[in-house]
Amino acid sequence: MQSNGCAAHNGGTGDRQVQASTSQMNGACSATSNGELREDGEGTEPVKLMCQSDRDIVRLIGQHLRGLGLNHTADQLMRESGCMLEHPAAAKFRTHVMDGDWDKAEADLNELKTLVDGTDATVRMRFLLLEQKYLEHLEDSRVLDALACLRNELTPLKYNTERVHELSTYIMCSTPGDLQSMANWQGKGDVSRQILMEKLQSYLPASVMLPPCRLMTLLNQAVELQKDHCPYHNTSSDTGLDTVSLLIDHVCTKDQFPCTPIQILTEHIDEVWFCRFSPDGTKLATGSKDGTLIIWDIEKVTYKLTIRRTFESHSYGVSYIAWSPDSVYVIALGPDDCSDLWLWNIETGDLRVKMSQSPEDSLTSASWQVDGRRFVAGGTRGQFYQCDLDGNVLDSWEGVRVQCLACQKDNKTVLASDTHQRIRAYNFEDLTDRRVIQEDHPIMSFTLNDTGQLALLNVATQGVHLWDVNDRSLVQKFRGVTQGFYTIHSCFGGSSQNFVASGSEDNKVYIWHIKLEKPIAVLEGHTRTVNCVHWNPVYHNLLVSASDDGTARVWGPRPTRSMQGTLMSHRHVYTTFVTH
Repeated sequence: MQSNGCAAHNGGTGDRQVQASTSQMNGACSATSNGELREDGEGTEPVKLMCQSDRDIVRLIGQHLRGLGLNHTADQLMRESGCMLEHPAAAKFRTHVMDGDWDKAEADLNELKTLVDGTDATVRMRFLLLEQKYLEHLEDSRVLDALACLRNELTPLKYNTERVHELSTYIMCSTPGDLQSMANWQGKGDVSRQILMEKLQSYLPASVMLPPCRLMTLLNQAVELQKDHCPYHNTSSDTGLDTVSLLIDHVCTKDQFPCTPIQILTEHIDEVWFCRFSPDGTKLATGSKDGTLIIWDIEKVTYKLTIRRTFESHSYGVSYIAWSPDSVYVIALGPDDCSDLWLWNIETGDLRVKMSQSPEDSLTSASWQVDGRRFVAGGTRGQFYQCDLDGNVLDSWEGVRVQCLACQKDNKTVLASDTHQRIRAYNFEDLTDRRVIQEDHPIMSFTLNDTGQLALLNVATQGVHLWDVNDRSLVQKFRGVTQGFYTIHSCFGGSSQNFVASGSEDNKVYIWHIKLEKPIAVLEGHTRTVNCVHWNPVYHNLLVSASDDGTARVWGPRPTRSMQGTLMSHRHVYTTFVTH
C-alpha cells in the first residue's frame, strides 16, 4: 500500500544475521558467507559482492522504486543484489497497520521486541496502535468497543495517563467531523495510518525498516547543503527538487547578485549620510548634509527610482532615518549637534510632529517598536526616550549616552550601543537593563537581522563584527573594509539574510557571505567614503549605497538586453569581484 509517493515497504536490513532470519522464515537460502550463490527455489543465480554503503544505496533505490509503484522492478533489484528491503517481521507489521488489523499488528509487535530501540519503546508503540484503534472505533460509532479498548488495553499500560484522560473526552463527539476536529486527527484511512506508521517507524532501527522517502530526504539535504555553501545563492523561490537538476552541482552566477550599478542618484547637493529602503520594499529614503530628506519610489520591474517627495528644513542635515513598520512614517534625525526629531507622513507629505525636549538634547538615532505605535530615540549627550506617534515621552532612561538603537521583536526590549564600547539591553516595562555585548573599541553603529538574534557592528579601527545576541558571543570578523572613526552603517541582506554589506572609508562597498570572512564582492565607483548601505528587504537583488561624494548608488542584477540602454550612462562605474 502506498501513500504520498512513499514506499509501503520501506525498511529492512542488509546484514547476514537478518538475512539468515529471512531464510528460515521463507524457506529460501540467502547469500552465503562469501556471497557467491543464492538459492531461491527457481535455480541459482550469482549474488553481487557489495560493501555496506552499496547495499544501503540498493535499499534506498528499491524503496524509491516501490514508492513510484515500480514493484516488479524493485523486486528484481532485490533478487539480483541479494539485499532485503526490510525485515520480514517489519513488512508484516506495516501491512497489518495499513490494513487496520490491530490484533495482528500487536502480535507483530511482539516479534519485533528484540529489534526495537529503547527499553520502553514497545510500550510506546503499543500505545500508539491502541490510540488509533480507539479513534477508529469511535468514528465507526462502535462506542462499546472503543470503551473496551480504553479500559482494558490503554489504561492498563499505565503510560501517558494525561493523554488517556483526553482520549476519554472524545466519546462525547457526535459526528466524525467533530471527532477529527477535537482530536486533530485525519480520520480513519490511509492518511492517518501512514502518519501512525511514521511515528512507529521512529522506534525501529533503519536496518529493520527504512525511514519513509529516505532517498528524497537525502537528496534534499544535499541540495540544501550546496545552496548553503554557494556564495551567491540569493533566492528563496527555488525550493524543492523539481526546481534543480540532480545531475550537476548547484552553482549560482553573479548575474542576479546586486553588483551592477543600475542608477546613480545625484539630486542631493552635499554629502549623502544615510539611505534606507522601506519595510515593504517599494520606497527608498536618503538623507543628506544638505538638509533634505528625499523619498524615492521604486519601479518593480526595472528598479528605476523616481522622486516621490522631498522634505527640507533639517537645518543640521539628515544623518539617520527610521521607517515605521507599515512604511507610512519616517523619522529623520541629525548629527550630534541636532536636538530635533522629525516624524513625516510619507503618504500625505505632512509633518506629524517635530520633537525637541531641550536645546541641549542630542537625538541622533531612533528605532520603532514592532507595534508601530511607539519609537525610541536617543543621543550621545544622555537622552534616551520612548515616545508615541505624537512625540509624547512615555518613558525615559537617564544618563545613557546612546550611539545607536535597535528594538527587539518582543515589543519591550531595546538594544543600545553607548560610549562605553558596549551594547546593553533595556526593558521599558520593568525598567531593567543588562549587558549584551562588550567590544574593546568604540561601536560606531550596529543593526539587527530580522530574527533579532544576530547583530552586525561597525567597530572603530576594527571593521565589521558579527555577534550572536542570545549567546553573547562573537561569531565572525569580516575582512577587507577600512573602518576608522567615521560612522558607517552596515546591513544584512538577501533572501535568507545570508549576506552582509558595509560601506568603507576607502570609497568601496564590501559584501560578504555571512559564513565567510573574506568579501565575495567589492563594488567600486564612489569617490569618497561610503557612509551607509542598505539591502532591499523585498527585492533581494537590490542594494543602495550613500557616500560623501554627494551620490547614492543603486546596485542591482546584471541588466537584460532591454535594460542595456538605460544603463549606458553608467559605464564609467565598474564592479570588482573578489571571490573567496
